[in-house]
Amino acid sequence: MTGFRWTVAVCSLVFTIGTAVQNFGIVDLPLIERTMVLAGNTPDQAAADAPGFLSAFRLVGCVFIVGNALGVSALTSHRWPLWVALAVNACQAAGVFMIPFEVSDATADRYGPAGLLPSLVTDGGALLLTTVLLIALARGAFRARPAAIR
Repeated sequence: MTGFRWTVAVCSLVFTIGTAVQNFGIVDLPLIERTMVLAGNTPDQAAADAPGFLSAFRLVGCVFIVGNALGVSALTSHRWPLWVALAVNACQAAGVFMIPFEVSDATADRYGPAGLLPSLVTDGGALLLTTVLLIALARGAFRARPAAIR
């Protein structure tokens, strides 16, 4: 078992936990409403739109939780967990660029700097892991190994 596969598996486990904390512990209806108000919506607009947004947010978060959990399978000799980890982490890393600053502002206002940790770890870590996975892909780490080595 290579250190590379251990790295992917451990990161996937950490990101699974961090995403679950973010999805079900940090982000809730009042936080989404506050984010929407900070983004320029009226409190009434935010109250009307926040429940639907929260449902969609949690659905996407659950997809990331499952995808990250599958990344722990990188400890097997199969190649598919590496591809899953690459796809999930590339999408989750997009959060670094796509999530509006108002989310961080609302989170920091409510929970302090510690409330930002799950997002920083999962999105920022996913950006780093995606970079590592792309370098490994370029170097051929995703190739099938001969049966005798498996």
